[in-house]
Amino acid sequence: MNIIITGASSGVGFEAVIELILSGSHKVIALARSQDKLERLLEIAHGLNPDCQLFALNFDIVHDDYAGLQQFIAANFDNRVDILINNAGVLVNKPFTELLESDFVEMLQSNFMGHVRIIQALIPLMPAGSHILNIGSMGGFQGSTKFPGLSAYSASKAALHTLTECLAQELTEQDIKVNCLALGSAQTEMLEKAFPGYQSPVLAFEMGKYVADFALTGHKFFNGKVLPVAATTP
Repeated sequence: MNIIITGASSGVGFEAVIELILSGSHKVIALARSQDKLERLLEIAHGLNPDCQLFALNFDIVHDDYAGLQQFIAANFDNRVDILINNAGVLVNKPFTELLESDFVEMLQSNFMGHVRIIQALIPLMPAGSHILNIGSMGGFQGSTKFPGLSAYSASKAALHTLTECLAQELTEQDIKVNCLALGSAQTEMLEKAFPGYQSPVLAFEMGKYVADFALTGHKFFNGKVLPVAATTP
């Protein structure tokens, strides 16, 4: 499988990459904004599997020119993408009355529009049977418990959830499946920012393994689904 994952330099995205390269059966392009963290990812991955086919690119899905990404894909994947994991995202934790319009813009750009851009860019490279997996949040899952300070973040994730359902219908003729995992807590830097001092019973590597496994097999059983993945609240 040729797999692209965004937000790959830390947390769940980092751990998902590690899981995907262990077997040696897949080619993986890891995208993130931090060159230093990507180099660390490459170092660890090659330490675990010296023969892994992992390619890292410093890339901002919101602001960078997609021509460069498409050239990178052509050079390493022969212009074929089987799985896209949209994991990139940021979080603002601030009371609603203190939120600026720019905070909402940042959330929507990073957690929604960036994913829109990369999906539009990669659909022409995705054959029948491909899988787009969006990584959402329980914060944006309808009916879930909501928390103070996370309104902008949760609203942006809710937009990604609805996009998932719409795209599954629009891409039916191409036989491209689209799903979303609404993640609950996992012990990551983002969780610390959202809930300082909280210790999740789910470790980042455990959630990363779940994401990797679902990306590979979930589209055989689901399409257009937003699935809650949470052991606790938060």
